[in-house]
Amino acid sequence: PKTVQEALTHPGWRQAMIDEMTALDSNHTWVLVPPPPGKSVVGCRWVFNVKVGPDGQVDRLKARLVAKGYTQVYGLDYSDTFSPVAKMASVRLFLAMAAMRHWPLFQLDIKNAFLHGDLEEEIYMDQPPGFVAQGGSGLVCKLQKSLYGLKQSPRAWFGRFSKVIQEFGMIRCETDHSVFFRRSSTHRFIYLVVYVDDIVITGDDQEGIKALKQHLFKHFQTKDLGPLRYFLGIEVAQSKSGIAISQRKYALDILEETGLTDCKPVDTPMDPNVKLMPNQGEPYPDPGRYRRLVGKLNYLTMTRPDISFPVSVVSQFLNSPCESHWLAVVRILRYIKRSPGKGLVYNDRGHTNIVGYSDADWAGDASDRRSTSGYCVFMGGNLVSWKSKKQSVVARSSTEAEYRAMAHTTCELLWLKFLIQELQFCKVGHMELVCDNQSALYLSSNPVFHERTKHIEVDCHFIREKILSGIIKTSSVCSKDQLADIFTKSLRGPRITYICNKLDAYDIYAPA
Repeated sequence: PKTVQEALTHPGWRQAMIDEMTALDSNHTWVLVPPPPGKSVVGCRWVFNVKVGPDGQVDRLKARLVAKGYTQVYGLDYSDTFSPVAKMASVRLFLAMAAMRHWPLFQLDIKNAFLHGDLEEEIYMDQPPGFVAQGGSGLVCKLQKSLYGLKQSPRAWFGRFSKVIQEFGMIRCETDHSVFFRRSSTHRFIYLVVYVDDIVITGDDQEGIKALKQHLFKHFQTKDLGPLRYFLGIEVAQSKSGIAISQRKYALDILEETGLTDCKPVDTPMDPNVKLMPNQGEPYPDPGRYRRLVGKLNYLTMTRPDISFPVSVVSQFLNSPCESHWLAVVRILRYIKRSPGKGLVYNDRGHTNIVGYSDADWAGDASDRRSTSGYCVFMGGNLVSWKSKKQSVVARSSTEAEYRAMAHTTCELLWLKFLIQELQFCKVGHMELVCDNQSALYLSSNPVFHERTKHIEVDCHFIREKILSGIIKTSSVCSKDQLADIFTKSLRGPRITYICNKLDAYDIYAPA
């Protein structure tokens, strides 16, 4: 609906608005008061959305009352606004842990989550359009709870959720504040990860999980969605053999939106012979469309490591895209069309070893001669983290470029180790750092090379410290088996297929 009046004439949308008002009323979100002198009053509006399930069918109509937070004044109407959300690497680690221990995964959804946050500031808001209280004309809403749209709402909600969940005995991880766990007296565990209002729970303490659900039901209007199947646009399928994740519906939606549903597929996301540069050809007439599409492709990389590098390349031209850059985006979509259901498979391989592959493409960018770092990290043979990123400085040699990439990979390995240790999931021994550049490997463990590498920042040299302490163990690999190769450069079709098989990235929906 375009207007509130139009929505009120439609039975489905009208009921959705009534449901929202009922939730606001039952939660005592506001009280009506006369407009206070000298205080600013925030406006509000209705936002309508059709919620669709993973099968593409309409799930429900949703109406939400949203405050016009953009009119709030910093220091007067709000102060702190930051609220943590789970890293996608944490979510994938969560799934890998469940697959390795054959634990069930459960999903919960908090209805009207932001309405549960406690406000510290005094905020006044106009009455909702179409729902002005009888006899209350001229009055305004004094907010007692947070509301969608307010600057401080995410922080207020997360603070409230953290307090409630810790009352149950859950411990918040310092490595990722969106991950919680509890260890019982019988050494059984509950693990929970929250992304705004979507919650996933796993562990081997089944009675404890039931009690945790009841605890959440008591404090919030919580919907038990049963076994995890659809989370943040990710389709999850769990069986005895493992867990498969993909974003097939999301990929097909992107193809449909761009009119490429019937396009001719290609076997590479980027032409290895094409080098993209700024101001290359005619400017693209609709930069907004380019940015939106690249943003959606970036979200698709959560389960598609094979498109991480090309998406990182086209992301470098968001400011002023050209026709050549748009054609590169279209090629990525044609590659996705080849296997929209490609995703990752997690299973139990009988070990919990942590291995990171590190690679760099020296001076690969023809416009500024900066290198591209790439890494992928496995836990128990399951791919949980990866990245393709252009280095911030120009490397004077391939050794320096590879060394910087090793530093980035080491940071991710250490973060993963701290998180796993905090969760008490398993004992973490030395972690393996794999590289195909012998000079970089020598440099990481041999201080004799110091005179030749004074120009490399000191912070990169912490790799040596980790190697000497036994935390990191480096090893060499031939270029053919360098799995991080796919994150640093555009490759040919057979090479992409080979690496994807090693990453356990398959077309989940392909016939067996």
